[in-house]
Amino acid sequence: MYRIVSIPGDGIGPEVVAGALEVLGTVAKTHGLEYSVEEHPFGGASYDLHGEMLTEDTLEACRNCDAVLLGAVGGPKWENLPHEKKPEAALLRIRKELGLFANLRPAKVYDALVDASSLKDEVVRGTDFLVFRELTGGIYFGQPRGYDENRGWNTMVYERYEVERIARLAFEAARKRTGRVMSIDKANVLEVSQFWRNVVHEVHKEYQDVELSDMYVDNAAMQIVRNPKQFDVIVTGNLFGDILSDIAGMITGSLGMLPSASIGTKHALYEPIHGSAPDIAGRNIANPIATIASLAMMFEHSFRRTDIASEIYEAIENALASGIRTADIAKPGEKSVSTTDMTNTIVRHLGA
Repeated sequence: MYRIVSIPGDGIGPEVVAGALEVLGTVAKTHGLEYSVEEHPFGGASYDLHGEMLTEDTLEACRNCDAVLLGAVGGPKWENLPHEKKPEAALLRIRKELGLFANLRPAKVYDALVDASSLKDEVVRGTDFLVFRELTGGIYFGQPRGYDENRGWNTMVYERYEVERIARLAFEAARKRTGRVMSIDKANVLEVSQFWRNVVHEVHKEYQDVELSDMYVDNAAMQIVRNPKQFDVIVTGNLFGDILSDIAGMITGSLGMLPSASIGTKHALYEPIHGSAPDIAGRNIANPIATIASLAMMFEHSFRRTDIASEIYEAIENALASGIRTADIAKPGEKSVSTTDMTNTIVRHLGA
């Protein structure tokens, strides 16, 4: 029995999560799987109901399930709340409370979508790399932090164990891919980055079969759009990983294509990397692929069913190859389909 907590969240979150749950029901029926889905509010939806973005009930449900599927949180409605009450603060808290220290973000260009990228065909075709972003340390969590009318301050801190554990995951993943890790930092300026680099190289001694290289983050931002095929596995800190994985969205053509997995020792949460897109919420035009691919990552990493994950990825690829497009990946003037139409097409290809 797979116990899943569903957190639709805000904006387009409920629409794209509904698509992923439809796919879940299909593969469960095909493979004879037993599962349960328990829905809980989070973000603005929770604030409107309970006056807080993350309740203890939701947090406890996440602690007691096998995996969490999250849609998206936030929107203009809650932007003027105090900083500590905003949806983003709740996201940081749930990651910390569940110990989700590793954020995995694949950047894969489907052949059928090469022309959706703003980059040239020959640059992006065949791109397939994986970003390991450290998720519970760094400047997002460092103390002291704050601001007044004259000054704002944050602290970037990394402990040895935080760097060691994310580096090991990256090296392990590289062993199953093409055996290359790129560690990205700013060691020429930041002492904390020099520490990061030193520890990654120490861990590398345990993985001599894997090639390790270093790159400064500013160069990495350029190289990802200049020659993305040079990368296999990227490992980097919280802030840099946040920025670089969003840059990867331009390679794939849309943030609506990018899934993610946030993994800890005991818990895991899966979500698309896009936001809540309140401007298109309720219109049934959001791209559900990132959330459906996040479900595939759930089967891959939490349930250890790589066969089912592969089936979902293949169904996505076949749906795109059939020419169907949501608005975010359609060419100018090209007819686009709804969220439910894209979901139903992927489901049909799963059946096939």
